[in-house]
Amino acid sequence: MTDVDTAAVPLARVVRGDLVESVHRGHLVVLAPSGEVRLALGDPEVTIWARSSLKPLQAVGMLDAGLDLDGPQLALACASHNAEPEHLAVVGQILADAGLTVADLHNTPDWPLDPDAAWQWRTAGHGPASLTQNCSGKHAAMLATCVAAGWPTADYLAADHPLQTALRAAVASLTGVDVAHVTVDGCGAPLFSTSLVGLARSFGTLAAATSGPSARVARAMSSYPWHVAGTGRDATSFMRAVPGLVAKDGADGVYAAGLPDGGAVAFKIADGSSRPRPAVLAAALAVAGAVVGGLGVTPVLGHGEPVGAVEPTFGPSPVGSGR
Repeated sequence: MTDVDTAAVPLARVVRGDLVESVHRGHLVVLAPSGEVRLALGDPEVTIWARSSLKPLQAVGMLDAGLDLDGPQLALACASHNAEPEHLAVVGQILADAGLTVADLHNTPDWPLDPDAAWQWRTAGHGPASLTQNCSGKHAAMLATCVAAGWPTADYLAADHPLQTALRAAVASLTGVDVAHVTVDGCGAPLFSTSLVGLARSFGTLAAATSGPSARVARAMSSYPWHVAGTGRDATSFMRAVPGLVAKDGADGVYAAGLPDGGAVAFKIADGSSRPRPAVLAAALAVAGAVVGGLGVTPVLGHGEPVGAVEPTFGPSPVGSGR
């Protein structure tokens, strides 16, 4: 096992004018539909906290445990949402259908991610809330799973709760990697470690599934991409642009995506920055054979005008593996 920083290599450069201003290092893997490694930069076996990129895997575990959601509600269970009004309405409906209320949510109170939604929430006289925290869809689904399975809801975030035990097993099964480390995520839920290549493998499995819980999750995400993120978010834009794509961002520079042919990508930006993620995702998907058009273009501004861009260090025909 290597440290996230030890074997990291440049994945993106920030160009301002005619100079490289900064460089983002990390690890990346692109898998062919067969599961073979098509491109590896850094160490694909590096152990990571996949953060919210694990949500689709956890959703599969919830369906296996008895949760019965589909469509926008299942997409919200996989989401790091903006807390726009429709996001909040769907979360509330998940809870109401399970006989629960927002008072049952135990995720960390926070403001909406979307600036406009945050402004509206604040001007309406509200403060940080569990409902508006970006993981409330996952937590509502966790609670609904407990109700469906007959498990207690008050301590659903405890690492030894039957729900969390089931979700840990789902993560290990889908990634093919034993969970060696457990901590607490920003929302308060248990967080399970995996490897980068394991994360990619799991997304290829999800996106290519034709039946069962994995197919239900993939179909919900790709059919309702706005519910997975929201207005102006790159996960929503990429899933709208690429038919059948399943993509999920994670905090601290993580991204994973799967294609319906079983190909997949996953990467971790070592410094945790979100700035290079769209450019790196677009380049990685191009290596995997997806057509992403103009997505991933991140301009560098000077006095409000583009004077450069965030550029990936690799492309569909890389000179070397970077290892």
